[in-house]
Amino acid sequence: MSKAELPLFPVPAPLQCGRFKLTFERPLVMGILNITPDSFSDGGKYAMYGDALRQAERMMLDGADIIDIGGESTRPGAPPVPLDEELQRVIPLIEQLHGANVPLSVDTYKPEVMRRALAAGADLINDIWGFRMPGAIEAVRESACGLCVMHMYGEPQTMQIAEPAYDDVISDVRHFLEGRVEAMKQAGIARERISVDPGFGFGKAVVEHNYALLARLSETAPQAEPPFPILAGMSRKSMIGAVVGRPAPERVAGSIAAAVCAAERGAAIVRVHDVAQTIDALKVWAAMREATIQSRAHD
Repeated sequence: MSKAELPLFPVPAPLQCGRFKLTFERPLVMGILNITPDSFSDGGKYAMYGDALRQAERMMLDGADIIDIGGESTRPGAPPVPLDEELQRVIPLIEQLHGANVPLSVDTYKPEVMRRALAAGADLINDIWGFRMPGAIEAVRESACGLCVMHMYGEPQTMQIAEPAYDDVISDVRHFLEGRVEAMKQAGIARERISVDPGFGFGKAVVEHNYALLARLSETAPQAEPPFPILAGMSRKSMIGAVVGRPAPERVAGSIAAAVCAAERGAAIVRVHDVAQTIDALKVWAAMREATIQSRAHD
């Protein structure tokens, strides 16, 4: 069997992530915890503090490597959430979960939320704006937290209204991420704190752009040796619905397939709603790859 039939991507660089140093001998699974009333897939389900805490505990028992806490929906067309409201949703949960032996990520673009989340014990900041908001880099610069820099075309309120236009979606996304990574390095942020995300569903044509990015996932990251860790977040999104023809809550199988495809193409982290099912699928994928490698070694 040729290498083209079984691509073997270099192991990404370790990620300094607050209290943790993450390594990527296997793809890590980030569990999504939306504590919002209006997220596209599970809006309102975990908006109450007790429900959110139980869901976090469930995902940890299921084997989540990271918990990603979001207090503002960033689905297409979602309205902004006032700062105080986002803080009231996010900070108590970080404080409660800080004692658990799992990295805590906060999905936010607001510098003040970043500062308060880090003070409460967050280990990673996952920013859909790629730390472009005034004060965002300054909010995270002096900490040891991990940073996920995402590409977004436009903004959540309008990104899917106008047809997204790219010269070449792969190179355009990569060039954007290169620029943001360079800006962060120029600000004194160490390379080992940085991961990248091509931003599936954030200002991309549903099928054309998203599946091109998935097919060539490793090419979307700034080129480096060892590679930057890539986070892939496709769980239950419209790119899945467009193919399987099901509403968001019924896109579990399609989302798992997308996570396995991302792992096959070099993803270091997959961001998912369905932790246990995704972990099972990735275990089967890893066993198959190991068996294939062993078989090749004996040919």
